[in-house]
Amino acid sequence: MQPKAYVPGVVVLLTALLAGCTGSDESNSPDDKPGASSTTAPAAPPGRYRTLPEPCGVVSKGALDALLPGIKQLTDEEQRETAYEGEATQTFDTDRRVGCRWKVESTVATDHLFLDFERVVSYDNAVSDDDKAAEVYAAKLEAADLPEPSAAASDGGDSKKDGKKANGEDGGEGGNEDETGAGASGDPKPSESASEPASDSSSSPDSSGSSDSVDPSASASGTPAALQPRTLDGLSDEAFLNDELSTAQQRTVTVVFRTSNVIVTVEYAEQPTSLTEVPDSKEMQDRARNLAARLAESFNE
Repeated sequence: MQPKAYVPGVVVLLTALLAGCTGSDESNSPDDKPGASSTTAPAAPPGRYRTLPEPCGVVSKGALDALLPGIKQLTDEEQRETAYEGEATQTFDTDRRVGCRWKVESTVATDHLFLDFERVVSYDNAVSDDDKAAEVYAAKLEAADLPEPSAAASDGGDSKKDGKKANGEDGGEGGNEDETGAGASGDPKPSESASEPASDSSSSPDSSGSSDSVDPSASASGTPAALQPRTLDGLSDEAFLNDELSTAQQRTVTVVFRTSNVIVTVEYAEQPTSLTEVPDSKEMQDRARNLAARLAESFNE
């Protein structure tokens, strides 16, 4: 007796039935949630700047002559060149933070200049580098604890315009400028014109952006009312100025500004050799602001 032959149609039917019982429906996967989307939110855009300038090379010799008068009094050529070079601050990552210091003594005072460049990077995909930099700047502004603005101390001038005007008046220093290299597209490109405050800026009525008639009354810090610490209009994205006078008569003027994801600090201090002398607030603010304005412009060149 011969065995029965299988019918092909029956085999196909059985296979289909088994597949229906054991197969999975991807559309009904337990991991799927009603209304869930397969797309993710786009990451916040990166900051404009990817590198930082070489801090000891962004200030021209002409500007340093105005900010640090003692340089011209150095008779030794090697000492003078060393004074121009400045001293770079130590840093672990030059793409994130760099700085430079200068200190020069003259017959009447010791002057200090400090520059700090900080490139802020956000590690939160939902927060852009610019927004994170704005948070860092806001913290610096809060720490400065500036006084409440008043009509006399309001700053209605354009710092960039003021910097250009004051620099235009300083025609005798242009031949001493140093060129600095330019970075790649999107990077800050400090140039030889990055900082040229006029040595006689204090005699220019418009160079500080303040009112022509400065209130002679001074606060407890020895700073005239119109030159009190304040926020600055027209200097990059946002900026503020602080002016402090110590009991030893050392005046320190600090300008902080933010351009995109980079925060720049300019600190300019003067300590007279005589304790009876007080450094001129307007003159020092003019020089610090002019330098900050030129640095801000160099980021856009």
